[in-house]
Amino acid sequence: MAPINDVFSFADELGPTKVVHVHNPAIGLRAVLVVDNVAAGPSIGGVRMAPDVSTEECFRLARAMTFKNAAAGLAHGGGKVVLYGDPKMPTDRKERLIRGLACALADIRDYIFGPDMGTDETCMAWVKDEIGRAVGLPRELGGIPLDEIGATGWGVVHAAEIAASYCKFDLAGARVVIQGYGAVGRHAARFLARKGAVVIAAADSAGTIVDRAGLDLALLDRVKAEGKSVLEYPRGEKRERDAVVDIECEIWIPAARPDVVHEGNVARLKTRLVVQGANIPFTHGAEQYLHTKGVLCVPDFIANAGGVICAAVEYDGGRQSAALDTIAEKVRENTRAVLDAAAQHGKLPRDAATGLALERVKKAMSLRRWGTY
Repeated sequence: MAPINDVFSFADELGPTKVVHVHNPAIGLRAVLVVDNVAAGPSIGGVRMAPDVSTEECFRLARAMTFKNAAAGLAHGGGKVVLYGDPKMPTDRKERLIRGLACALADIRDYIFGPDMGTDETCMAWVKDEIGRAVGLPRELGGIPLDEIGATGWGVVHAAEIAASYCKFDLAGARVVIQGYGAVGRHAARFLARKGAVVIAAADSAGTIVDRAGLDLALLDRVKAEGKSVLEYPRGEKRERDAVVDIECEIWIPAARPDVVHEGNVARLKTRLVVQGANIPFTHGAEQYLHTKGVLCVPDFIANAGGVICAAVEYDGGRQSAALDTIAEKVRENTRAVLDAAAQHGKLPRDAATGLALERVKKAMSLRRWGTY
């Protein structure tokens, strides 16, 4: 058994304030909650469900949420839950796990549940029913359904539009590759296509589909809605999952798991702009490599803040139209501020973004008696 001190290996001046391991063998429940820094207000962060999650991943995601919420100017700190399990398990079993998780964390009032990879609006409805504390709810419960409207993808497209001007190309005609054609990736693809971009490749956990003339996104969406892989798309060239890294494009959007691009494969990327739709999808070394090659990389907590901005608007009682307007305004403003600072000081965009967020977190901490909470 690992010593409890191992948990403190994640600790620094910002947090985390709480690390909670949840275990209920009667229902097969195993989960971890990390509440990072709540100086600005109660944390908002999604519940990520996958068989191979970890405490370390949860901490890294919670810290990303701290920075994301601070950069977006929200009155919320960062938190995250990882839930061990296959998100495609039978619905009744998944419901039991989610409801059990909600009850186990009912007293942790500085964490507000939200959807993430492997969970959705229905899952948040189960949480709301148990403890009354969730965002990303179905419309029928007064929520703004993040996945249905594509809140995160909407923000990604606004980040891409601002960043493209720094790379001296227009979205119209730009070739786009989507790594992770799920809730974020498919909406980002749809919004980019409306602006004239051409999505030439998409990948999911089973493989990659390529059509250099442009994928038929409506057809691809129907394939995915039937629970099939992108490999079931009837046209184009089928490749293995990791081949998505090799396809030349103007915009490459990671929208799946952490660390998909790392020091071992980053040299294979042939793109001018990376807009991170997923959380922590690149290692720091990979981002440094791209910086030396002149590839612009808009970091996750700037580009994909649309979902949590929408959640915060919902939590405050706002409407969908207000959420979409707020996402566009904040993401465009922050992308421009980060890229200007990066250019002015010769920094990686992530370092510039971290500086912006850190300044806001520390200001909030200075106004709190105990700093982090």
